[in-house]
Order: sequence, then C-alpha cells, then structure tokens
Amino acid sequence: MSELPTTNRRLAAWALLGGLWLACAAMVLVPAQPTMAQAVQGSDAVRSGNANDPPREEANTSGGAAMVGEGEEINFFLLIVSGGWLMIPIGMMSLLTVTIFIERMIALRRGRVLPEMLVKELGRLGGSQGSFDPREAYRVCQRYPSAASTVVRAMLLKVGRPHSEVEHTVAEASEREADRLYSNVRWLNLAAAVTPLIGLLGTVWGMIDAFHRTTLLAPGQNKADELATGIYIALVTTLGGLMVAIPAAICSHFFEGRIGRLFHEINEMLFNLLPQIERFEGRMRFGLQPGDGQRRAAAGHSHAAEPPVRG
Repeated sequence: MSELPTTNRRLAAWALLGGLWLACAAMVLVPAQPTMAQAVQGSDAVRSGNANDPPREEANTSGGAAMVGEGEEINFFLLIVSGGWLMIPIGMMSLLTVTIFIERMIALRRGRVLPEMLVKELGRLGGSQGSFDPREAYRVCQRYPSAASTVVRAMLLKVGRPHSEVEHTVAEASEREADRLYSNVRWLNLAAAVTPLIGLLGTVWGMIDAFHRTTLLAPGQNKADELATGIYIALVTTLGGLMVAIPAAICSHFFEGRIGRLFHEINEMLFNLLPQIERFEGRMRFGLQPGDGQRRAAAGHSHAAEPPVRG
C-alpha cells in the first residue's frame, strides 16, 4: 500500500510528459503554416484582383482557400480538420495509442517484471550447494512482487512433486504472466490494423462525394479543379490513419520484443533453480494445512502467508 502514491505520481508524470509532447508537436506543425484568417484574406485578394474572371474561377478558389493559398504551403491543422467526421474515430485511436504507450512503458519496466534484487537473492540461494531453502526463496518472492516472482512462487508450491509436473506448472504460470503483459499491447495491434481501414473508408467516401459534386456543377464551370480539390481533401483520412497506425505498429513491435527478452531472462533464472528443486523430489512438499486458508484470508492477500512445508 505504501507504493500506491508513488505509482500514481509516476502515472501522472508520464501523462504530463505525453501531453507536453503532443503540445510541442502541435506547436511545431501548426504555427509554421498560415492561419485561416490569412488564407481567407489571401483568397479575397485573389478574387478582387481577378474581378473580370468568369464565375467558375471564384467557385474553384473557395474550395481550398482556407487550406492553401497561392505560393503558400498547406495548413496541416486545417487540412486535418477538413477530413470530416471520420477523423473523430482516428483521433480517438491516436489518444488510445498514446495512452497505451505510456501505460506499457511504466508496466514493462525491468523493476516491475524482473527486479534486480530478486535475481540477486534467488541467485545467491540457488548457488548455495546443498543449502537451498524453498521457504526462504518464497519469502524473497514475497518481498519483490513481480511477474518473475509469481512464476517462481508457482514453482516453489510444487516442491517435492515429479519433475514433469513442476515443469508443467512453470510453463502454465509463465504463459499466464506473459498473456497478462501482452494484454494491452493487443490494443496497439488493433490500432495499427483498424486505423488505416478507417482512413481508407473516409477516402473512398470523399472521392464518391467529390465525383458527385462535379455532376452538380453548371455547364462551363471547371470540373477538373473542383474534382482535384475534393480528391486531395478526401485523402486526408488516409493520411491521418497512417499517421496513427505506423507509430502504433512500431510501439507494438517494441513492447513485444521487450516482453520476449524479459521472459527469456526469467526462463534462464528458472533453469538455474530447477536443479535445486529436483533435490526435494519425493522428500518434501509445499501445501496448505486445514487452517491455513482462514489465516491467509485474514491476512487480506492471497500470497501474504508463507506456505507451510510438510515432509
């Protein structure tokens, strides 16, 4: 319970850093582009300077004046806003990606999965020939709660059982812990797979709308310019989907690699402990005596009580 405030402070710090990162990215992208007021003034100047042009030219400039002016770069922020309502789920996917990235960066730290002190203590116990104490090893795992300690505790509870049963228990415990660590990474895989499809859907719909608008133009109006404006606006959703999906795929690959490396180290630690466990086969067992369940329930935690040893 004493670690809870520290964890909350760390979560708040990471969330603040993520917000600052997004704000800095927006400051880099948006101020370098012309504002809407400047773009509209530029478009008004163009129309006033070409008063003798046919009406079709005026209609064509109004479609993209807010996003691009003559000789100016595209306003990235206004272009994203012009993507339509499908940019809303893409934006929600981007927030999900950032949130999962921050949460997994915290949850997959080495100290949360494979604490250094746990490795040192178990290595010291495992390196003592003929003096390995399963009860002491269990107490060490209780002092450093983590994914690795959970797997080791499951192995220690099978002390005295056949070697095949111990290996089966270790494999099941490792699979459960790995699945728990992979749980939120799957959301990144979802964002990487679904967001480009949402963007493609928006592009297809935008192109259908652009072609439909060209059929409504009066004879003599420039349909090519109107169609080009509609198409490049329709491609915005595909751009947004890829901007979310690519970082999500990179983060997912990064976290999967980190989980794989950590569990490779956990398996190496278990491999070093197994010879010590084999010495107790048929000699002693961890188990619960009749009154132990009530004592553990009173302790308030499923792993709070030390399991008794019976020979």
